[in-house]
Amino acid sequence: MSNPAGFWRRLAANLLDGIIIGLPLTIISYLVTGNWDGDPATNVINILYSLIIPVLWYGYTIGKKIMGIRIAKVNGAKIGFGAMFMRIVVGGIVYLVTVGIGLIVSAFMVGLRKDKRALHDLIAGTYVTFDAPSEDIKKAAV
Repeated sequence: MSNPAGFWRRLAANLLDGIIIGLPLTIISYLVTGNWDGDPATNVINILYSLIIPVLWYGYTIGKKIMGIRIAKVNGAKIGFGAMFMRIVVGGIVYLVTVGIGLIVSAFMVGLRKDKRALHDLIAGTYVTFDAPSEDIKKAAV
């Protein structure tokens, strides 16, 4: 585990994902349903994007790629659907059950911990790094 990405870079990547993926989905949803309240299909697509794209794209999302960071496994293995499920779904449930307190704690963890890991990273065995994927990871994906 090396070269972890900090709070501001991770926040910017998430905001970019929201602008590039979330905003167009919301607009399309409004055009289809006539409702700004949020279509469940839009939420499902956002979750699927967060689960699938990092697995297929070596830990990157569009926002993370722009910011030069990616999700990686602490043990060096290729990021998989299990880790992404733990990170997105189980981590999201923890944040929901704690009424957002877990999210605030995670922000402080990323800002203050040397390894920059949030609660969802600890749950999933992941971290966010500036390092590009190794050739071993790329070969394992082929």
